[in-house]
Amino acid sequence: MKEDLLSRLSKGPILCAEGYLFAMERRGYLQAGAFVPEVVLNNPEVVSQLHREFIRAGSDVVQAFTYYGHREKLRIIGKEDLLEPLQKNALKIAQDAAKEFPELNLMICGDVANTNIFDPNDKNSFKECQKMYEEQISWAKEANVDFIVAETISWVDEMKIALKAIKDEGFIAVTNYAIPRGDKTRDGYSAEDACKIMEDLGADIVGLNCYRGPKTTMSLLKKIREKVSCHVAGLPVPYRTTEEDPTFLNIHDKNCNCIPGDNAFPVALDGFYCNRYEMAEFSAECMQNNINFIGICCGAEPHHVREMAVAIGKKPISYQFYPDMSKHFHHGTDSSLKKVNKEIKY
Repeated sequence: MKEDLLSRLSKGPILCAEGYLFAMERRGYLQAGAFVPEVVLNNPEVVSQLHREFIRAGSDVVQAFTYYGHREKLRIIGKEDLLEPLQKNALKIAQDAAKEFPELNLMICGDVANTNIFDPNDKNSFKECQKMYEEQISWAKEANVDFIVAETISWVDEMKIALKAIKDEGFIAVTNYAIPRGDKTRDGYSAEDACKIMEDLGADIVGLNCYRGPKTTMSLLKKIREKVSCHVAGLPVPYRTTEEDPTFLNIHDKNCNCIPGDNAFPVALDGFYCNRYEMAEFSAECMQNNINFIGICCGAEPHHVREMAVAIGKKPISYQFYPDMSKHFHHGTDSSLKKVNKEIKY
């Protein structure tokens, strides 16, 4: 019988690869700005392939690409009629990808996210958020997902709405905040207090995703780990954010003056990109601090995921192609290599 997420977390770390939105934009299948995942309808084979690559790299979770596939995002582009087919197709793509790897015991994850309509001063927005979450979760339930993540939410009250909708349908709930500059939610709670509120309301896993890179995420995760007794999740973006610029939303590249608007987010972040070993270091630090739901968000690529998997003791499918520089013509140590190529200074 298939073990649920909580049983598996109790035995050790689970790796969850996210970042589909940025990955699809970089590949030319999704428009930055609007960021609506129409790719699941227009080019489903591309989404399937990225699922495969993340699975081969070691992700234990296949997260349906429903992020930003909600009513408000589709309203912006005038295509609300696509909402249900988009959601259902994303869920089916995830299911089909997981079926290709029956030996891996993969988990399928549903997803709800920041609605972009929540307003603490507008009680009607509470009702609209609830409707948006409930309809998305109902489709995830039809698809028989294993658990649901509520993510990239910066308001405690909005997260409460998402959590209730998830638990009302009987799902294991992961509640991941995105914390802006100032180290507090938009309604003034510290990350650890915000997560404690969710734990007390029934969340099974609490934590952080998006906005922050490994270092500025980890500094908050340690405080969360001290505050709560449930499982903790950490899914940073693979960008080098700092105390000066703790998130990637308003970060300026001092080495480049040709970026439109002078803001590197979202399509000129290349100069801040983390390498695979930095993400592995984050994963290892998670394990040292009893943070077992480990992942990566916007900007993720399979090479990051594979190195993270290796760091937590896994040997994923793509490990067969793990770097081996001993055969390289210049850097290699193999005795059969030509010395003339090793002696030159490049």
